[in-house]
Amino acid sequence: MSIQIYNTLSKRKEEFKPLEPGKVKMYVCGPTVYNLIHIGNARPMIVFDTVRRYMEYKGYEVNYVSNFTDVDDKIIKKANEEGVEPSVISERYIAECKKDMEGMNIKPATKNPKATEEIGGMLDMIQTLIDKGHAYPAADGTVYFRTRSFKDYGKLSHKNLDDLQGGNRSLLVSGEDQKEDPLDFVLWKPKKEGEPYWDSCWCQGRPGWHIECSVMSKRYLGEEIDIHAGGEDLIFPHHENEIAQSEAANDKPFARYWMHNAFLNIDNRKMSKSLGNFRTVREISEQYDLQVLRFFMLNAHYRSPLNFSADLMESSKNALERITEAAGRLKDRKEKASAVELTEAEKKLLAEAEGYVKKFEEAMEDDFNTADALAAVFELVKFANTNVTEESSAAFAEGILEILVKLCDVLGLVAVKKE
Repeated sequence: MSIQIYNTLSKRKEEFKPLEPGKVKMYVCGPTVYNLIHIGNARPMIVFDTVRRYMEYKGYEVNYVSNFTDVDDKIIKKANEEGVEPSVISERYIAECKKDMEGMNIKPATKNPKATEEIGGMLDMIQTLIDKGHAYPAADGTVYFRTRSFKDYGKLSHKNLDDLQGGNRSLLVSGEDQKEDPLDFVLWKPKKEGEPYWDSCWCQGRPGWHIECSVMSKRYLGEEIDIHAGGEDLIFPHHENEIAQSEAANDKPFARYWMHNAFLNIDNRKMSKSLGNFRTVREISEQYDLQVLRFFMLNAHYRSPLNFSADLMESSKNALERITEAAGRLKDRKEKASAVELTEAEKKLLAEAEGYVKKFEEAMEDDFNTADALAAVFELVKFANTNVTEESSAAFAEGILEILVKLCDVLGLVAVKKE
């Protein structure tokens, strides 16, 4: 078997072939830290943590980088409202984000770079782009990327530049009259009153949003990486602009595989504070163990839209309990069994149980189909409930439990509850 990944770039499944044998370089766009993370943020965190776990399960050494955007208009606005420095806001919510991630059993990243700590690299890349004719400074010190100078612009989002000529709202910023082309986007912008800023040869200012990920990915993973991932809302313009910047600056492909998870709705509506259906992970943790939220997220394919509701969370809670209860019974049987060694019949049953591992792996290697992988886990649970009895040996119970725990661990689910 080989891992198949749906690549947004090619719009088809492709066999995963790492740049370097046995190693995976993976970058996942992280949150802007101005508030508690919401359940929409949680989906990519859980999904791509699971991708990482499966790669590690298959023996790959994964260098997993996920950033924190700690300079942004929303952070600045909140800081001004509270009368504190923006760093106070960002550090507060980075700490809160890490608490929620721990609750969701998300493994710590190899590196969590912060935008404010990578300004030097951004200035260097912007200067490189200017030197190569891909960017230009305007009179007020704003630096723009020449979108049409990158001939492959649109290859990720499959958008045509001429169709965008009318002006996509996502690309429009103040100072449009300074642009050579309406489609050019900002790399560096002048400071405003009450905003943090850094010195540059163009003006005192701060970076545009898109440049930070290009720079951080390059610094911590190299000029070319295996996997770049995030929510589908980032495909355009963020990831499209990342490709343009990185490939124009480095003269080589940026990422081999682009993975994007679908949107999350709440009660069949887009999550919105104005609709009163906005849910933070912290709020969910007051009602459920966050393992339930993780199970809920994984019970659908990551590229399928997902609807969050109280009924579905209750269903997820009950389903997860079936797994933990089965694991508890196996643990109890292992500890209390009078017979220690496997019988011949149990050896055959244990070999049969390995078939569920094969089903699990086939599902995960088909573009990380966690829904089907969970189905294999439940088949194993049913097998365990049927075949591990009061007469079973400790070795048999332990063998089935080890398989169950192994598969659940790949999904980030804790099968055996802590006492």
